[in-house]
Amino acid sequence: MSSTASRALVIGLDCAAPQLVFDQWLDQLPTIRGLTERGAWGVLRSCDPPITVPAWSSMTSSRSPGSLGFYGFRNRRDHSYDKLTFADSRSVRVPRVWDLLSTRGRPVIVLGVPQTYPVSRVNGVMVSCFLTPDTETSQYTYPAGLKGEIEALVGRYLVDVRNFRTDDKDRLLAEIEEMTEKRFRVAEHLLETRPWDLFFMVEMGTDRIHHGFWRFTDPEHRLYEPGNRFEHAMLDYYKRLDAKIASLLRHADEDTAVLVVSDHGAKRIDGGICVNEWLRQEGYLVLKEEPAEPARLTPDMIDWPKTTAWGEGGYYCRLFLNVAGREPEGLVAAEDYERVRTELKEKLEALGDDQGRPIGTLAHRPGSCTRCATGSPRTSWSTSATSTGGASARSAPAPSTSSRTTPAPTTRTTRTRACTSWPAAAPRPGAGPSVRSWTSRPRSSRSWVSRCRRRWRGAPSSEPRADGGDVARWEEAGEP
Repeated sequence: MSSTASRALVIGLDCAAPQLVFDQWLDQLPTIRGLTERGAWGVLRSCDPPITVPAWSSMTSSRSPGSLGFYGFRNRRDHSYDKLTFADSRSVRVPRVWDLLSTRGRPVIVLGVPQTYPVSRVNGVMVSCFLTPDTETSQYTYPAGLKGEIEALVGRYLVDVRNFRTDDKDRLLAEIEEMTEKRFRVAEHLLETRPWDLFFMVEMGTDRIHHGFWRFTDPEHRLYEPGNRFEHAMLDYYKRLDAKIASLLRHADEDTAVLVVSDHGAKRIDGGICVNEWLRQEGYLVLKEEPAEPARLTPDMIDWPKTTAWGEGGYYCRLFLNVAGREPEGLVAAEDYERVRTELKEKLEALGDDQGRPIGTLAHRPGSCTRCATGSPRTSWSTSATSTGGASARSAPAPSTSSRTTPAPTTRTTRTRACTSWPAAAPRPGAGPSVRSWTSRPRSSRSWVSRCRRRWRGAPSSEPRADGGDVARWEEAGEP
């Protein structure tokens, strides 16, 4: 029996939180508990920012977001104010593990991994991810004929649920369960009918159930009500998911390396800061006129010749300086660039919550936290709130396959958000709209992995990555 496995089965659980899987619920998840008992497991450090895009592509390419050239779903296309690009599979310009294996003639099954839409040619099959616009009209499989095979098996295939921030929790829970059931049925079917040396799937239901039901489950959440009817929705979902994982493991023999991984974690959120509103109050962002009521912030509302900085991003705060000679109506002179960056960094890191209590915000300059920052344009710098990266907006390069651990979670979590819409809270006199409190759960930079069986070195590490590591050394992912 060889000490090196000949193939790998990877089950990704988007947003699976280590404090739930390893601490609170492990005894109720017999499949995952069995993996931890027979193999290696532990908390890992996700990439920065620790969000779905770019985390899965960092994991599967062994490259940092700075090297990949994207830092989230939306990225600036150039130095204009209004052009953004959406980071789908066409943004990933480096080989991922299934590409490397395909070029070596190894058969692969890729199912639901983020940033695989539009699908690409592989030596095997690919079913794309939640970025697919519509499974009825979009070509979401390779080869194309697989689409009909899936629909004959499960009916309309779900890559995601509708509006996971809805207040209709019954509908949301039913759709999450339906999506997960169909994805695992497809996974079983592909494992049974296709050859594979790499099986790699990602389930999005874990992320969506955290978005929709965290406040019903976490007693420390400010909106938690004991005895509410969704109190056990997340745990019940995890139990059913654990049973589905057990079914997939029937296809893993003694020569198969099994990895169960997440891209980032989660925890409750206590509040948030709309960074563009803060920039406006501090005089760094100037509007052409005051809004009469809450409204979405758009580039045409901003008085660019008078604006020093603005924020762009969703779950993360990425700030850009309006640099003279670079942006169309730049204000910051080259000689003032570092001074302004330092000033903003110091002010944001000193910013507290609504009670003035420290929230542990960190502001990162790209050059100080990544060896390679590409894309158009480079991020001026970014911020994250809390020492655990709860709503992180960093652009540091730590990949999901890193074995470094994060600090223990803090008791307070506040999201620092580059909000592109004015908050719907009552404005303070003379200050315009005020800081808004966010009630959805934040991201955490803590991802996790449980690895059983042996290490797998299916692809030679012949191609160097930008930060000096190897392209596809899967044994990194298995170390706690």
